[in-house]
Amino acid sequence: MRDGEIAAYGVVPADTTEDVRARNARIAVLPVGSFEQHGPYLPLATDTLVACAIAGEIAAAYPVHLLPAVPVSCSHEHAAWPGTVSISSVTLHSVVRDIAASLRRSGVDTLVLVNGHGGNYVLGNVVQESSARGERMALFPAAEDWETARERAGVRTSLLTDMHAGEIETSVLLHTHPQLVRPGYESADLVADDRRHLLTVGMSAYTDSGVIGRPSLGSAEKGKALLASLVESFGAYFSLLDGES
Repeated sequence: MRDGEIAAYGVVPADTTEDVRARNARIAVLPVGSFEQHGPYLPLATDTLVACAIAGEIAAAYPVHLLPAVPVSCSHEHAAWPGTVSISSVTLHSVVRDIAASLRRSGVDTLVLVNGHGGNYVLGNVVQESSARGERMALFPAAEDWETARERAGVRTSLLTDMHAGEIETSVLLHTHPQLVRPGYESADLVADDRRHLLTVGMSAYTDSGVIGRPSLGSAEKGKALLASLVESFGAYFSLLDGES
């Protein structure tokens, strides 16, 4: 295996300890997904697959230590649909902190969280608190990174409208895991831009299908372009974090 190359089996890193030793990365990348409904055509693991796709592309372009994903997180707003599983924000906070502490003990002092689920609000607090303690952590992608990627990929739906199982997520999976996208996304569009009570009443108050967005506009080409833009955007994060090493 070439220096810096990431070995993977599916979405799980397949590095040996010697691979990690040879790479000697000081920055680890942790995909954080979810296990929640994504309508009748995308899998429950969609957010995890998206986070892993982003993290995998990052690891192919930058000398980082790619970690396996956290596949269950804070999906409480989706509890009305079968299959959705959540953990508390306190638990997710603790899991990330424990992973970061373990990495530091092994000589990896910087952790980047690649978040695939918008409901993981607590990850921002984890990064904020860790940074205040002098620990090195970052959260990616930011809304600005997604907006740049949306524009460059020709995604027509705004980030507000493209809330769940819409154009972006459908496009990424059509590019990375087309075999997992079932028929039906072509006619599942639903717009519900006013979601001010989402945290109180949950997703079921705004959608019967579980979809909010325009999946019919998704394409594999857009998915490829979205990932390429995000990898480019990560360069600024890498420069900032690597420069502090």
